[in-house]
Amino acid sequence: MANIRSTTDVVEVETRVKASPETLWAFFTEPEMMTRWKGRKAELDPRPGGAYRVEISDQVTAVGEYLELEPHSRIALTWGWEGHPAVGPGSTKVEITLEPDGEETIVRLRHLELPTDEREIHADGWKHYLSRLSQAGAGQDPGPDPNESAGQA
Repeated sequence: MANIRSTTDVVEVETRVKASPETLWAFFTEPEMMTRWKGRKAELDPRPGGAYRVEISDQVTAVGEYLELEPHSRIALTWGWEGHPAVGPGSTKVEITLEPDGEETIVRLRHLELPTDEREIHADGWKHYLSRLSQAGAGQDPGPDPNESAGQA
């Protein structure tokens, strides 16, 4: 189960996954692993300045750029939505940390620089996707993503 915390300038979502940070790293850096939990198509170039593009549906595509990568522990990237008037491509920042804890990993995601009226929907979206990551990362099938056919993220 993902926990959500929203402050005035950051949305933070956290979950535990029965997998190592090394296993989970691939779910953020390899297209075929990304699409097991988020998106139907991914174009990822995991290096500083490299492209991050995840197509959720015909109408929804997340676009950004990798900023920092510390293998198996931290990723920072810009984030936004193609065609979105308030959260355009690369207009916000997402930070992901992977912290080993016994046989599990704590996945902590922080989404910064979101407009106030976009925080709740993004918190809900991240909760949805980290729940799917918890399943996929542990070797389970999270099933079809309802957002893929609904045209939302």
